[in-house]
Amino acid sequence: MTRDTTTDVGALLDEGSWSGYQKLLVAATALTIIFDGLDNQLLGAAIPSMMREWALPRPAFATVLAAALFGMMIGGFIGGWVGDRFGRRVALLGSVTWFGLLTLLMAFTTDVTTLIALRFAAGLGLGGAMPNAAALASEYVPLRRRPFAVTLTVVCIPLGGTLAGFTGAVILPTYGWRALFFVGGVLPLVLAALLWKTLPESPRYLARNRTRWPELAALLRRLGHDVPPDTTFVDSRERAVARASVASLFAPDLRRDTLALSAAFFFCLLSAYIGVNWVPSLLTSAGFDVATANYGLTAFNLGGVVGAITGAMVCARLGSKVTMLSMTVGAVGGCLLLAGVSIGEQPTLLLLAMLAWTGGLINGVQTLMYGLATHVYPAAIRATGVGTAVAVGRVGGIGSPYAGAWALESGPSQLFTLLAATLTIVFAALAAVRNHIPSSFTLRAPRPMAEARQ
Repeated sequence: MTRDTTTDVGALLDEGSWSGYQKLLVAATALTIIFDGLDNQLLGAAIPSMMREWALPRPAFATVLAAALFGMMIGGFIGGWVGDRFGRRVALLGSVTWFGLLTLLMAFTTDVTTLIALRFAAGLGLGGAMPNAAALASEYVPLRRRPFAVTLTVVCIPLGGTLAGFTGAVILPTYGWRALFFVGGVLPLVLAALLWKTLPESPRYLARNRTRWPELAALLRRLGHDVPPDTTFVDSRERAVARASVASLFAPDLRRDTLALSAAFFFCLLSAYIGVNWVPSLLTSAGFDVATANYGLTAFNLGGVVGAITGAMVCARLGSKVTMLSMTVGAVGGCLLLAGVSIGEQPTLLLLAMLAWTGGLINGVQTLMYGLATHVYPAAIRATGVGTAVAVGRVGGIGSPYAGAWALESGPSQLFTLLAATLTIVFAALAAVRNHIPSSFTLRAPRPMAEARQ
């Protein structure tokens, strides 16, 4: 005679240990985002070589860059929906395979029109990867480790961008831009092939699919949990949602947080892209040489890596509200300081330090938003929620070239004044979010989502 048993997957995961295998799974997920960042930045490295070979001016490639952002915006919506309906693993590795294949095809293009089409299609995969990677990383780990796991995953985008710069420096002078796209396409395809065999599906997704409970039981045992045979799996920590859809994000108990997160993503990504797109132009117009301008961009980006990791560790202690609002205030202060000085008269090291501070806090807040989004939305719509927020943010990214150009026309100080204004809106939006990640000092055993929202 067998005894019916019930296993609460949510309780096991949220209150469980932080094992070496879980760290390995988060690292594998983060690796996919390194290649996302790599392929996202390769075009920028290749454009000067393509301009010379095709005898085209830089503005001819503006539509190519915009096409990628449009693709990423749409890919965020589609990828999030696919992840909630068919699994995070399928959506993530499908996205990696897709953008790897399209990047590989770019090595054989001969005209800008074809390049636009390929870059838009690659953007679908680049945009679809991130919400599923964030959801997958968050669902492998205990609740107290969720902000750090998601941040560690998302922060790999600027790391991938840095890798793109190094890869371009090695390959372009000797082998040309076609070899750069070839390498950038093959590497994600190889990684995807390896992870198709080794990366498991999200345990919280598996808990919602009765036919996959044997797979869930095996995974939980691999994570170190004792699971009785023939157990019934439940997840009491997540609110039940009838069907994953964008409309479900606007249910009465989610509407305010969805609107606030969307506004925060829009204005924070607008701010981040203004910095990435226009800091080099700002520095060269202020009289600095090209090398220093690129160092300024590197400081702005790598400062984000430090800011994100530091912010994640503080967030685990103090919660997301105090951490993110404080970082936003610091970013506004950095922008106002840069707006109040003459950029061309500043010592190089001091200017790089100010850019690293400001960029570090802007990118740090942006990265922590992914962790906040995974906390706000229940598992059934988590990828859809993150994907939608990121897609709205991409709209801000699309507007950044025009907003930054308008600001620079009015003088260098106006660029940082604009950033201070957009970040003030980010502060207000984050303050409006109700379901922030709690601090470790107040974190008790989590209640079911339905109870927590009452």
